[in-house]
Amino acid sequence: MFQVVSSRAPAASDLVITDETAFDVAARDALLDASFGPARFAKSSERIRAGRLPAQGLALTAKLEDRLVGTVRLWNIAAGDAGAALLLGPLAADPQIRGAGIGTALMRHALLRARLLGHRAVILVGDPEYYVRFGFSAAHTAGLAMPGPFEAHRLLAAEFAPGCVERARGEITPTGRPVPMPADRLALAA
Repeated sequence: MFQVVSSRAPAASDLVITDETAFDVAARDALLDASFGPARFAKSSERIRAGRLPAQGLALTAKLEDRLVGTVRLWNIAAGDAGAALLLGPLAADPQIRGAGIGTALMRHALLRARLLGHRAVILVGDPEYYVRFGFSAAHTAGLAMPGPFEAHRLLAAEFAPGCVERARGEITPTGRPVPMPADRLALAA
């Protein structure tokens, strides 16, 4: 558990970042719907996440008084010929309390945890103006592509091992754990 203390917003002083649990899924989905709407399912990043589980230990929630107010997940990928990396997203904070530092706290915690778990790089699609403060740059992803439409200047990477994705070429592809099939569907597939 990680306690965030912030002087910017009184609500942030009570922010607690924890691992996502099965009990968080409905609130997480509602938060993502409120933040991004149904268009989130049409994004190229969703093609990578579809049918996969987040990277082990890298699905996080932010809560205020037991209410889910933020979420971030990271996913195992291959960054073209550079090999293993993580894809971050989506990152969302409750629209009613944006500006309270929730996204920043989640980003810092997620990146620290990814580094401590031994990951070499994190890639995302997002606003460069927001993510540059966390060490992200489009310069690291010039040779990479998403599986579908994307804006090259919004494909960003932060490297924990310098140069690990900077010279990479190819498409970003999923490598993570597939979502387990329910037992009744397994029986039908057999």
